[in-house]
Amino acid sequence: MKITRREHFGIQRKMVSHMTTESWRNIPHVTYMYEPDVTELYKVYKKINEDRQSDNKITFNTVMLKIISEGLKSAPIMNSHMEFNRKFVTGKIDSYEDINISMPTILPNGEMMTINLRNFGNRSLEDMSDYIRDVRSRAEKTNLTEAMYSVSLDNTLGTLKQGHFLRVLMKLYGANFGHCKINHLKGQAKKDYEAIPETERLTIKDLEPGTVVVSNIGSTYLSQSGAVSLLEIVPPMVSAFGIGAIQDRPVVIKKDDGSKNIDIRSILPICIAFDHRVLDFGDIVPFMKKLDSIFANPSIIEQWVDMDSAPAESGRKTTSYGVVRG
Repeated sequence: MKITRREHFGIQRKMVSHMTTESWRNIPHVTYMYEPDVTELYKVYKKINEDRQSDNKITFNTVMLKIISEGLKSAPIMNSHMEFNRKFVTGKIDSYEDINISMPTILPNGEMMTINLRNFGNRSLEDMSDYIRDVRSRAEKTNLTEAMYSVSLDNTLGTLKQGHFLRVLMKLYGANFGHCKINHLKGQAKKDYEAIPETERLTIKDLEPGTVVVSNIGSTYLSQSGAVSLLEIVPPMVSAFGIGAIQDRPVVIKKDDGSKNIDIRSILPICIAFDHRVLDFGDIVPFMKKLDSIFANPSIIEQWVDMDSAPAESGRKTTSYGVVRG
């Protein structure tokens, strides 16, 4: 067969391939398709943007990040990290107070990178929008290969601390030799790049794992008619969400008198994936009930626009459970 193109893995594909392989190799995934009616919510969303300039509008993606954050407050175990020893069948679940969202993001240069959006549980919609705009601005001054190399090096050191010496040696060989060698900055070029203040570029803090994954597939193709039915959970996180695109569908509407009719409504498919070692279906029910209440009373998002927020550093644990899963 004739090869039309050959492209060796760069550091981005290396990292994605490693994380997704670890995910599917080690995590027993369960997924549930949640399909809320967002007809009324979308009307309120349009209302809050009526008097805003185009460069200051709140995106629907931002609204959904806030809604998911509110749902996680009702199901805090979904906002956790998990450690599991397969040999001894022991594990630990650390649930966090801060909601740090790992979100795959297409950057201004067209490359994709997963950004850690910190403390989104306590931010207003305005604050969240400003945060995302700041990320995109800093990304323009970021050498993505260098930033991801720092993350990869940090992960390698973590693997070394766990005693996996052979695995570390193989990773270092793959990073420094052969067709997939990583050409990261050295010498004066590295010094010049590191001279850029960390407040003006993305750092390892922006790229390290959050507490939950949210992937907005719908934003990449608004006219799609399908839905995300399965997505990977990135360890040590225990849950992930795949947001689709809003679609018009026929829905049975029940009236107050008990009669029913069919109406065309706006439906938003959301795939909820969770690690079955940590969560059972009953554990995600509080999350869905919270979202149900928001979609039934969407005017609440108007209160989130300029609410007082006090962003704090992430990493504060609220609970830690020693568990054994057989």
